[in-house]
Amino acid sequence: MTDTSNGRAPGRRTVLIATGTTAAALAVGAAAAPQTATAQQTPRMTPAAAEAAAAVCSLTKEMTEGPYYLDGALVRSDVTEGKAGVPLKLSLTVVDSACTPLSGALVEIWHCDALGEYSGYVGNNGHSESDDGTFLRGGVLTDSSGLAALTSIYPGWYRGRCIHVHVKVHTGVTLTSDGSFTGGTTLHTGQLFFSETVTTAVAKISPYSTNKVTRTTLSQDSVYDGGGASSGLLTLTALGSSASSGYTGTLTLGVDE
Repeated sequence: MTDTSNGRAPGRRTVLIATGTTAAALAVGAAAAPQTATAQQTPRMTPAAAEAAAAVCSLTKEMTEGPYYLDGALVRSDVTEGKAGVPLKLSLTVVDSACTPLSGALVEIWHCDALGEYSGYVGNNGHSESDDGTFLRGGVLTDSSGLAALTSIYPGWYRGRCIHVHVKVHTGVTLTSDGSFTGGTTLHTGQLFFSETVTTAVAKISPYSTNKVTRTTLSQDSVYDGGGASSGLLTLTALGSSASSGYTGTLTLGVDE
């Protein structure tokens, strides 16, 4: 399976806000004074604080949807469907261009399993497994604080791409009786990326360790541009004392309505 979509496609711009305590404080300041597009570095800022400040309310291009999107994703907070893998809790906050939380937006994700296979396309990475077209796909509405909390597994990898999760943000959707959604406007299409240090540890754990496809790293990827949080790099926090315990992945997505 090779994702041949080459990099970032021009389109609607989005704001990717840095995460963590420093970024949260900066986001509050930006909301109070929305005329300030970026925070300025001061001589007393640490490098980490400066990086977070630069990411607040900065505008970037969307990233490619890729070839494995399927319409009709289920609205659900847990997308695992029993798939084996290291637990991943995604905590994605959506804000508008003034850094104000956006409630009622549907955050949709999709990604491959530990063996690099996407539901609906199983076999493209050389494995034979059950495929009902829905595993590791779904979305959830943001709450009053703009938060979308999703449960999944750490993605695997396939030929030509680093480990990633696809994400879309929709507004104005209508929930349907079959558990899906229809209509609305797509404000953002992007991808979420993972620390190489964490990925190296996860890759040693079964079933990831059985995936013999050569792994593409962040620095080798054709889509990730090295921009850190502003390009979709998650802040990963361990859920336990070992990699097998899993991670929380945090990022704030700011969308230009």
